[in-house]
Amino acid sequence: MNPQLKRGLFMSVPLLVVAAMIGLFASTINRDTSLLPSVLINKPAPEFSLPPIENIENNLPGFSKQDLLGRVSIVNVFASWCIPCRDEHKFFVDLAANSDVIIYGLNQKDSSENARQFLRELGNPYDAIGADTNGRVSIDWGVYGVPETFVINAEGTITYKQIGPLNESTYRNGLLPAIEAAKNSS
Repeated sequence: MNPQLKRGLFMSVPLLVVAAMIGLFASTINRDTSLLPSVLINKPAPEFSLPPIENIENNLPGFSKQDLLGRVSIVNVFASWCIPCRDEHKFFVDLAANSDVIIYGLNQKDSSENARQFLRELGNPYDAIGADTNGRVSIDWGVYGVPETFVINAEGTITYKQIGPLNESTYRNGLLPAIEAAKNSS
């Protein structure tokens, strides 16, 4: 084989690999994150205990697995640095105003000051907020990234998981029906 042809083919291999990777990434950009299954659905919530956010208004407590027992509840994983968390926050404010469900905030890898500012700015829909400063509890919950939201029935079983931010459709057609289903299963 001609040495120049051989060299040209050799040089084009990395270019083809990069082009294939770009094509793969581009094809997954608009993927439906709800298709990611959670191994925790229909399983008990993991054992955990989170301290409160320091100096939070109204001295809201942290929370633990024990707090999730006895009533249907929501656990929303959020962070002040998460732009989609800001976008979905209005749905939790609405839920807190129009529902009797308990809403827990799991503040992931955030400073207390930033979390307090986030809640001062957007409102605080949470009944309790746990500070997961090192992300360990989020790992136990199988969190892929913020935001994520879980519905837990009165027995402490995870019955629903929303991966990614809520929008009008996932709120009305996903979260609200999941809350009702959890209430009916208890």
